Amino acid sequence: MSSQLNAPTDFKALQMQFAGHIRDPETPIIAGIEDRRMKIYRELFFNNVEGFAATAFPMAKSIMGEAWWQQAVRDFLIEYRCESPYFHQISAEFLTFISELREPTIDQPDFLKELMHYEWVELALDVAEADPFNESNVYSNDLLDQHPVQSPVAWSLSYRYPVHQIGTEFQPTEAPEQPTWMMVYRDRHDQVQFMALNALTARLLYLLDQNESLTGRDALTQISQEMGHNDPTPIVDAGYQILQQFYEAGILLGAR
Repeated sequence: MSSQLNAPTDFKALQMQFAGHIRDPETPIIAGIEDRRMKIYRELFFNNVEGFAATAFPMAKSIMGEAWWQQAVRDFLIEYRCESPYFHQISAEFLTFISELREPTIDQPDFLKELMHYEWVELALDVAEADPFNESNVYSNDLLDQHPVQSPVAWSLSYRYPVHQIGTEFQPTEAPEQPTWMMVYRDRHDQVQFMALNALTARLLYLLDQNESLTGRDALTQISQEMGHNDPTPIVDAGYQILQQFYEAGILLGAR
């Protein structure tokens, strides 16, 4: 009778031991189970997680090399507990682990965290559920005298390093004085696109994002004043062309 009462507890302990071993092969194997059988689970588990991470962060893996990468994935399995059950969110959990929890290794470049975030953004936008181009979303095309609305699947990003240029042939050791501004967005054809921004376009998008009552003209006039121009007309005219380009690309949905 007592063995029946203890069965659920014993089974839970067995599950914990099983899971602990496939995460960390250094922990004791379950008594009575052959190592060759456990090896199947160990390799299947590791390879699946490593595959998701490698797909999301191909450049980071290429730069850091196989030994560093394999150890990082193993540390992730041992030390981290995922909050989401969805496979496509493994990359976000891995990014959190590398960026916030794992102690940087001596050979880890300062730009790695930003590079991995930049790589992850593509997947995040690709699977985002938002459907901003739905026909039920009605906006005007008056981008100057109304408030331009940015698509929820258009992310304006700022990095210390030029993440869009980093690769096996270019790996900066110091961050440049000027930040790198990037726009990563999903267009009307559900394709993720990348666009480098400059200080003016990044500032324009920031102002519009921070104040929903600001018109396009207001934002451009403010930028002109910040630049010390007495006449805002040249900046407004040039800025209007930029707003139109953003609209045609799908970064802006229109105005309201």
